[in-house]
Amino acid sequence: MLNPIIDAHIHLDSYEEHERAKLLGELAGCGVNALIAVSMNLESSLRNQELALQYPGIVRPAYGFHPEQKIPPESEMDKLLQWMEQHAEQMVAVGEIGLPYYSRLEAEERGETMDTAPYIHLLDKLLALASRLDKPVVLHAVYEDADIVCDLLEKHRITRAHFHWFKGAPHTIKRMASQGYYISFTPDLLYEPEIIELAQRYPKHLVMAETDGPWPFEGPFEGQMTHPRMVREVIAAYGAIHGLTPQQAEVMLYANTKRFYY
Repeated sequence: MLNPIIDAHIHLDSYEEHERAKLLGELAGCGVNALIAVSMNLESSLRNQELALQYPGIVRPAYGFHPEQKIPPESEMDKLLQWMEQHAEQMVAVGEIGLPYYSRLEAEERGETMDTAPYIHLLDKLLALASRLDKPVVLHAVYEDADIVCDLLEKHRITRAHFHWFKGAPHTIKRMASQGYYISFTPDLLYEPEIIELAQRYPKHLVMAETDGPWPFEGPFEGQMTHPRMVREVIAAYGAIHGLTPQQAEVMLYANTKRFYY
């Protein structure tokens, strides 16, 4: 019998309807007993709310605004924040939220300057909401952006933070670990040296596994639809790094994810 596992970060609402129906129908056979379904914006949050109602206990929704997109007018953001507060009991976390590292990088490559002040302002408001509601946060914050986010987390006294698919400098890694922030690994743990090195260094009790589906992966996953069952391969790879059997790693990361999200 398979040990239960959890996909700690997936954009479930972003799959095509037939793909989503297929993977949801296959979860039980893969031993996946829950998905942390993060949201992109209000429309995405509404879709994840509906999926959570259809699959209670399996789809566990987080509501928020993904930073790698244009910020809408203040009135629209206020509408999202009000909706999140009204539906706080249903969401397991505020997320996905953070800062637009990759959009800023693309702008710089085009010779443009991106004003990140509005994103920091919005993130500050979302973190204030999370603090007020006593909800954990799911973060998109890599490299130098993670330092700004750590400052804001400390400002709002938020200790339950999950940095998904994280990459960062040694001093940032040390800071995050000392604060007890969690990170999660995707299928690129099987082939990316930078991610493997991070997995060797970060405290084991603060680690989870995710797919970030439907984002596609390379290596042994080339050409495959990203599926929550891939989490088991991520966990096995993580276990091998630390001299654990796949079963030992499954038990440990399942406990870590339950501790954070339940």
